[in-house]
Amino acid sequence: MSRVAALYVDSARGAYRGIPGVDLWGFASRDGKQADLFAPDRDARLYGGPLPVVAHPPCGPWGRFHWNYKGGEGSASCGPLAVKQVRALGGVLEHPAGSKLWKDQGLPRPGKLNKPWNVDPFGGWTLAVNQCDWGHPARKPTWLYICGTYFAPPLPPPREPTHVMVRLLRNNNHFPEVPKGERHLTPPDFASFLVDLASKCVRW
Repeated sequence: MSRVAALYVDSARGAYRGIPGVDLWGFASRDGKQADLFAPDRDARLYGGPLPVVAHPPCGPWGRFHWNYKGGEGSASCGPLAVKQVRALGGVLEHPAGSKLWKDQGLPRPGKLNKPWNVDPFGGWTLAVNQCDWGHPARKPTWLYICGTYFAPPLPPPREPTHVMVRLLRNNNHFPEVPKGERHLTPPDFASFLVDLASKCVRW
């Protein structure tokens, strides 16, 4: 029996395929040409419950390089819709740290693990993490908007990255870039963490 719905995920190649109890929903309508990223048969925009969700709406339109976004990950409209889905059903939304979606939707700034000092009217709060702690090759700072619980599972010990997402002069290291076709993929251990977190969420 499914306990969590994973939305806007790569249901063809992503880590959620191997986690028991996860109902997969991809993204059926593409703005770009990377049609291989998502299985086209279940459109996450149409998901209305009843399960709590782990939502990974396209980050390109909302990230630091939004000005250069070509639409390859999907529409910017998925971000606000994913916020509504998390608020209505409970769960967690994952996006890059500093995502402009936070200002656009009035989401709270990050607080501390299990001590959210900044909670919105929907009971939502934000936790800041680094995906390298779960095995991502790059540090990949990430914000998690959580609705339905004030208690997250324990975080893993910090790890050091071996790659960067994008090679920039200010990186101050010689780490290689993560291949472009793999940047959207969630580390399996991080996916399991998010599923565990979302499964504890309930509607307010």
